[in-house]
Parts: sequence; structure tokens; C-alpha cells
Amino acid sequence: MAVNSKFEIRGINHLALVCKDMQATVDFYSGILGMPLIKTIELPMNSGKHFFFDIGNNDALAFFWFPNAPESQPGITHAASIVGHGDITSAHASMNHVAFDIPQEKIEDYQCVLEAAGVEVTPVYNHDDSEYQASRTITDTTFVRSIYFKDPDGILLEFAGWTRALNEDDVDPAILQH
Repeated sequence: MAVNSKFEIRGINHLALVCKDMQATVDFYSGILGMPLIKTIELPMNSGKHFFFDIGNNDALAFFWFPNAPESQPGITHAASIVGHGDITSAHASMNHVAFDIPQEKIEDYQCVLEAAGVEVTPVYNHDDSEYQASRTITDTTFVRSIYFKDPDGILLEFAGWTRALNEDDVDPAILQH
């Protein structure tokens, strides 16, 4: 496992996103994904609200609701499409997607649960080192298994499960050149 020699970073404390409808967000993240709502904050001077969900491992996913927030712009503020159904490009400094770590052996079960809740979800992607970087089956180079779906605001989400530990052989410095 790689070690950070500069800071003792233990994970993500929280990632803060912006939503349009607080109740729809709570219904989705708590009701469908089962994430407990753990903190709510009224921002000063009626400037908005801030709330947090427990996503496990002592990490949180937070949302702001701002009364005067501009509308989202798919393809700029976030990915316009779900993986495999169109372009997932988003602008520099945007948040492209959030991947939640799950046990990889439960991915098909979780896919069924999401579908039963009426959530559009992709087939399982077995990400590997093949030409298209994904296979329908697990290969010798598969490193993570994923399914993708969107929240009520169109934020692209992923359930991802590592299939093996990554190491120095997984880093190709040439890829960093452009």
C-alpha cells in the first residue's frame, strides 16, 4: 500500500455537493441508499442549509442547499450522461462523480436493490487493462468492479469494489504526459 509521507490523511472527512431539493436528496440518500442523516445546519442570514449523511468508515457526504443557486449545467457542472449511455465529460474543477466503496462480491445484489427502487443503473463494469478498459467478465487485469447511477440532481454516482490491491505496476508515468 502506498504511504503519504507528508500528511496523515485518513480518508475523506466529507465531500460537499449542492442540491436543488433537500427533501428529494434526503429521500434518495437515506431512503434508497440507506445513508443516515447525521447533521443539519441552518446557514447564517438565511443564506442556505447544509446537511450531512454518514457514508461509512467515519466519512460523510454533505450537501448545501442555496436559495439562489444557479441551475446545474449537465456536461459542465457534472457529467451529462450515465456511463455507457453518452458523454461523461465535465468541466475543469467540476465534480464528475462520487464512487462509494462496496464489497465487490455484492455488486450484483446492490444493482438489483437499486433497480427495484426504480433507479436507472448500468450493467456491471469490470474495469481492467483491456483495450476498452472494461469487460463483461472478470479478467486477469480487473482491478475494480462498478455500477453507475444518478441522484435526483443528476449527480453521477458509482458503487465500486476493488478486486485486488493496487501497486507500483499499476502506475504508468507515460500516461501523465499530454
